[in-house]
Amino acid sequence: MRPFTRAEVETFFARFAAREPEPKGELLYVNPFTLLVAVVLSAQATDAGVNKATRALFAAADTPEKMVALGEDRVRDMIKTIGLFRMKAKNVIGLSELLIARHGGTVPADRTALEALPGVGRKTGNVVLNIAFGEPTIAVDTHIFRVGNRTGLAPGKDVVAVETELERVVPTKYRLHAHHWLILHGRYVCKARKPDCPVCIVADLCRYPDKTIG
Repeated sequence: MRPFTRAEVETFFARFAAREPEPKGELLYVNPFTLLVAVVLSAQATDAGVNKATRALFAAADTPEKMVALGEDRVRDMIKTIGLFRMKAKNVIGLSELLIARHGGTVPADRTALEALPGVGRKTGNVVLNIAFGEPTIAVDTHIFRVGNRTGLAPGKDVVAVETELERVVPTKYRLHAHHWLILHGRYVCKARKPDCPVCIVADLCRYPDKTIG
């Protein structure tokens, strides 16, 4: 697969920027803490499913202190429609307790500190750093992994390899929003089973050999 040239990468992201200059994630949250919780809950779950469960949860507990006071049993009951809800409820209480104990109840703007929290991995940390703190991180999920490999923009055998390649090739001016553009593109256009190539704004740049016709 022929690598993208710098000019092609520039064109690729310029088109997304022109169409949607300020892309937004689809998880609902009210502050950095609820964002962190929402992203933890979103593992192996849809954003829509998480949002449905967190409306009541965040109305009851929008700080680590309130979440701990709510208790694991109540949290578990409120998120039971989400996959892996038992472990996730335990992690939400655990990370809330650690935020209080180690960070004064605030979400740290530090990758290492974030990844030390229960249920928080590299992807979750990157999402929080990007959305809550405006850092130009790129969180590679299944959608971005697929887009990176299928298009040839940032091929890699695992998510870390794709993330590393994206950090290398994405121009600095596009890096803050690259995560959102790519994830939304993968979710709604460059879909897993059948990419919607006829409506893709970067189809002419894409290296995928089996483009759909309609």
